[in-house]
Amino acid sequence: MNRLGVIGTMVWDSIYGRGPQSEPVEEWGGIAYALAALETSLPANWELVPLIKVGKDLAPVANTFLNALTHRSAADRFVEVPDPNNRVTLHYESSHRRAERLTGGVPPWTWAELGPMVTDLDAIYINFISGFEMDLTTAQCLRQGFDAPIYADLHSLFLGVANDGLRIPQAIPEPDQWLSCFDVVQINEDELSLLGPDPMEVAARAMALGVRLLVVTLGPEGAVYFTTEHFDFTRTRDTHPVGTIKTARIAVERDLEDGDPTGCGDVFGGALAAALLQQQDVETAVRQANSTARRNLSARGATNLQYHLRGSIAPR
Repeated sequence: MNRLGVIGTMVWDSIYGRGPQSEPVEEWGGIAYALAALETSLPANWELVPLIKVGKDLAPVANTFLNALTHRSAADRFVEVPDPNNRVTLHYESSHRRAERLTGGVPPWTWAELGPMVTDLDAIYINFISGFEMDLTTAQCLRQGFDAPIYADLHSLFLGVANDGLRIPQAIPEPDQWLSCFDVVQINEDELSLLGPDPMEVAARAMALGVRLLVVTLGPEGAVYFTTEHFDFTRTRDTHPVGTIKTARIAVERDLEDGDPTGCGDVFGGALAAALLQQQDVETAVRQANSTARRNLSARGATNLQYHLRGSIAPR
């Protein structure tokens, strides 16, 4: 069996404004969405190894979620910490705009902790759910100490935290150093603009730094990708010149119905990583990720989401 390490943060979400009810939807979010998508989409010869810290206050509930994943390896590294778990309150202003507040917070991974845990892995999927999963030094140590493929969704690296917990868009300090740590990078269109005004210039810079596939999610418009020639996620990166950059927008195949977009980017990333591990070509992989993220619109939260994404009934 091949092993995919999954680094991210379990978050307890309270979601307002995404449905007719006045009470908020309270459910697991964060990396739980990506885990559900990976559980649905990973090929049979791959298993999940969660490398996730969870606060003591929600550890029992988090373990219940984890134990429901059948693709999980017995070698998972789900670490309970004494800190309060991350909790996020989401107030939707429109179908794709929201205000987000963060409380609690588990500590980031250090390389001393993480290094021994990645030696038996064949690839790593990182989703910066809180933005504090690791610092740049740890990311650089991971890149230097792990020569297999690394997929990173950089989302919350672009979010600062105000005194009241409100998440505020911000540029990433030392963005080129961050980009150089990963083979595949996922961002959204707002985050792309924080990296530079010209998408092609940003893509060319990323490729020169070692990124082999840059994917920009566009919400209901699908996703744009930029990649090098002969891209294969399962291969280790090489040192050859970048050459021609291939790019295209992959539209969502059917019109999007109204629903809850919470977690769609995380579901997209999990599905895309799984497709790339199956060595699907980029356009097919992005199209499949679009389709999986679209199905997430009609779900509420991440518990048993893998069954919804498959179109099956969750066990009682």
